Amino acid sequence: MQVYLVGGAVRDQLLDYPVKDKDYVVTGATIEQMVELGYQQVGQSFPVFLHPTNKQEYALARTEKKQGSGYTGFTCEFTPDITLEEDLLRRDLTINAMAMDDDGNIYDPFDGQTDLKNKLLRHVSDAFIEDPLRVLRVARFAARYHHLGFKVAPETLSLMTKIVDAGEVNALVAERVWQETESALKEQNPQVFFEVLRECGALKVIMPELDVLWGVPNPPKWHPEIDTGIHTMLVVKQAQMLSNDLAVRFASLCHDFGKGLTNPENYPHHRGHEKMGLKPIKAFCQRLRVPNEPRDLALLLSEFHTHTHRAFELRPDTLVKLFNKLDAWRKPQRFEQFLVCCTADMRGRTGFETAEYKQTDFLRSMFKVANSINIQDIVKAGFQGAEIREQLNQRRVEAIDDAKKILADS
Repeated sequence: MQVYLVGGAVRDQLLDYPVKDKDYVVTGATIEQMVELGYQQVGQSFPVFLHPTNKQEYALARTEKKQGSGYTGFTCEFTPDITLEEDLLRRDLTINAMAMDDDGNIYDPFDGQTDLKNKLLRHVSDAFIEDPLRVLRVARFAARYHHLGFKVAPETLSLMTKIVDAGEVNALVAERVWQETESALKEQNPQVFFEVLRECGALKVIMPELDVLWGVPNPPKWHPEIDTGIHTMLVVKQAQMLSNDLAVRFASLCHDFGKGLTNPENYPHHRGHEKMGLKPIKAFCQRLRVPNEPRDLALLLSEFHTHTHRAFELRPDTLVKLFNKLDAWRKPQRFEQFLVCCTADMRGRTGFETAEYKQTDFLRSMFKVANSINIQDIVKAGFQGAEIREQLNQRRVEAIDDAKKILADS
């Protein structure tokens, strides 16, 4: 019986990158032996065990054979005579197919260390095409290590394209697609995930609402980068730089979905794209089962982000309506998320990456003024029922109007 540290822990240790999880492979052992040693079996399709004390995962060395479609159509063998190399052979990328023993010796049968040095994401074998989930995983690794200079090897990208062309990506269940997407959005360069998926054709299959944005022009005066797909990727990168919040990054990804529905006869203008974006965002979120918080922020951002860009032009009553729509009174944190997204949208344009955005500070100050109105004063004045809401809105409008006059005179 021999135990090896495998996969991502070895890879990240060699990269001097933070190691998140440690996984181990055990060779020369049976299920019965592991149980006798106090390991708790938790795997269903193949034997995975939790260590008796530290609860880290230990799996018996195994091989996999493709039996059906999709990423679940595999049968596993895990007999004691399966070697470490046979177990590593079934893994996706060479940089994930390395192992380390207790003495620190590296086992690297597929030259993953060379690919680490050359900054390549390269498949271990042609069996790569048997699992469509690997398309998403490779794109996520590309996003994770982009800042280190990593690229997808051309031959691996070719296999990813073959997987897409064979229709295998269609078999991916929503939960796994969202799981990989969520993880990618949390990476240092989340935009790379979507760019790689587009390059191999997968984006058109699993996220058509996003894929359609490439080739849709914007007015050069406001968008020097012109292309809406490119703009969206710039916005996602800006959102990453501004916030660690998943909802902020997801909403930024979806904010211009409505432009994909613009009649080409109206290019490069997109009048009404804000509300047109609500339908594709809802479809996108329903299909991938996106959680409520990022979905709700995405819908609000789509409908109202141009309000922020025109903030100085908005009448006091329009500002109050905007705060009401955002439910800023009860959810000030979401209001702040919304403003961060709008900043990402403004800076996600070529040449505007570090531009000042005074509109958000203006909206914060107007909200503070409006929120200073005490509803108890209205109740004490004898107003009841719907009158309270009407009076509250009216006093907020008047407070903002006074504040704008003071700003204008200063």
